[in-house]
Amino acid sequence: MSAQQPVLVPEQRNSKSRRTDPTGRRAIGARLRPRAATATVWYLRLLALLNVVAVTSLPFREEVHEHNGGEFFTPYLATAGLVSAALALFLALVMRRRKRAAWIFNMLLAGPLFGLYVLALTQEQCRRHGFNWFSTLFTGLFVVALLVGRREFQAVGDRSNPRLALAVGVGGILVSGTLGTLLVSATNKVSGSPLSDRIAYTLLRGISVGPLADHLDSVVAPRWVDVIINILMAASFLFVLYACFRAPRGRELLGEDDERRLRELLAKHGERDSLGYFALRRDKAVMWSPSGKAAIAYRVVGGVTLASGDPIGDPEAWPGAIEAWLHEARRHAWTPAVMGASEEAGTIYARHGLDALELGDEAIVDRADFTLEGRAMRGVRQAHNRIRRAGYTVGIRRHEDIPEAEMTTLIDKADHWRDGETERGFSMALGRLGDPGDGRCVMLECRDSQDEPRAVLSFVPWGEKGLSLDLMRRDRNSENGLMEFMVIELLLRAQEIGVQRVSLNFAMFRSVFERGSRLGAGPVLRLWCTVLTFLSRWWQLESLYRANAKYRPVWEPRYLLFEKSSDLPRIGVAAARAEGFLTPPALPALGRRPLLRAPGGRTQPPHEGRLIPGQQTRTDGETTPDARSGAQTNTSSTTTS
Repeated sequence: MSAQQPVLVPEQRNSKSRRTDPTGRRAIGARLRPRAATATVWYLRLLALLNVVAVTSLPFREEVHEHNGGEFFTPYLATAGLVSAALALFLALVMRRRKRAAWIFNMLLAGPLFGLYVLALTQEQCRRHGFNWFSTLFTGLFVVALLVGRREFQAVGDRSNPRLALAVGVGGILVSGTLGTLLVSATNKVSGSPLSDRIAYTLLRGISVGPLADHLDSVVAPRWVDVIINILMAASFLFVLYACFRAPRGRELLGEDDERRLRELLAKHGERDSLGYFALRRDKAVMWSPSGKAAIAYRVVGGVTLASGDPIGDPEAWPGAIEAWLHEARRHAWTPAVMGASEEAGTIYARHGLDALELGDEAIVDRADFTLEGRAMRGVRQAHNRIRRAGYTVGIRRHEDIPEAEMTTLIDKADHWRDGETERGFSMALGRLGDPGDGRCVMLECRDSQDEPRAVLSFVPWGEKGLSLDLMRRDRNSENGLMEFMVIELLLRAQEIGVQRVSLNFAMFRSVFERGSRLGAGPVLRLWCTVLTFLSRWWQLESLYRANAKYRPVWEPRYLLFEKSSDLPRIGVAAARAEGFLTPPALPALGRRPLLRAPGGRTQPPHEGRLIPGQQTRTDGETTPDARSGAQTNTSSTTTS
């Protein structure tokens, strides 16, 4: 008979498990590490504030000068200068993004500095002053927080950052130093000072407006000159820091194998999302789920990883793709955001920590429900009849049914009708025309009574029986209302190509315009509607909604998804850049922008897709170029206007 095992009561069992199982310590560490990492960020923010106060406040600046010049010393990075403030603020930013390089940088600076502080306190004259103990304590706490939270800083940077930072640093010092030296030479109150002293004075003032350069008796410059030099050096230093810690740009774009696999997923699950086909843009990258049954198409712009539309593939595999995409974002310190997600996808994204903001609605027309009969469709019916009486006709064909020569002619016409050099579109535009792989796309050609092409519409497939608007182009000298005529012809003749539903334009803030004018709307909603109506004088928000509403569509809401509200400004700028509304400064191009060439030899101009707010509309609702901004007749729909 075996020996009887002792029986442990619950309290004894829990006590023993705490002594033998390290899971409790792991749980404590898991809670403590994020808090320690956050503490380092707030420490750097506080130091940035102290440096700014030290520069702008005379009493505080003199106090810091006294401590720096005598038997005192200030905490890590506190030197009463804009350079130090810029450094602390930027380090706080990159530490908030959990970048490993920032952690190493802070540790290499703060660790030895803390050792020097401790060594200095071994001297009697330093121990007499409480300020020194305060500095040592806070710098030590900063080092401890760095060590405790070290596992939180895992985001990697770009391998080219060190070379770029070196080039930017050398260039910034030369430019700032030259300008500062010239300014010092022009305002120096002491005549005959050597050039070396003026250069040394400029460099020292670039570090601090404190007493570092006061021992140079041969140079006496006004205080405003010191501040300007410090600002110049701070700006140069910020550029160096940006080059050091910038996020990777995501160069892994859509490859042939990724495109083939995406097309297979679209063939199986393409009915789910009208924007699914736009995942085939070749300036996007793809993140796959572990099973390979779902994928997310995204693009990295300015440190923001922008996904567009819903994930592609089986909804049961969406969580795996989302987790892989978010893991990649955290690994590279990218800010995650999703543009134009549906409510179904938004719900799943929300389970992974993203918040949602409704941007507007997509207009979807079901062919079976569309008719020109009835009093409500009188205006649309009259506009359609007017264009038809003028002799215009519309041809509807799949891209694969258009001969090579005709496709080339249509592309040339579309390029000629395109107004401006900027390519627009990302979330709701394909970015190419005439590619052999896009044979299932549908082209509408509108010809006048002389059989001359006057306008084109291009739609991408939405599953087997749907179309989604991609491109709109027309001749500026054609009849007013031509685009409206073409859309109606497509809806009336959709059965010719086996189409049952058509996704048209995206209307931002549609629900505000619709509900804000209703009886019983609240004061906040009415105020918001009034503001948007006022803004519609410049960005055609309301008119775009009215122009789409005449087709009696079903409105499907679309959402912007984000992780933190504080990231919204950055996401907005990145989205505007991706859509083509903001472009980085560049040298002006000589002549017209060259045509792009699609695989198979066909030329393709950079083009835009859906209509967007920011275009003027004529009396019948057709969109025309905005004379102020040069917006295109066929610019892509954006979720970040």
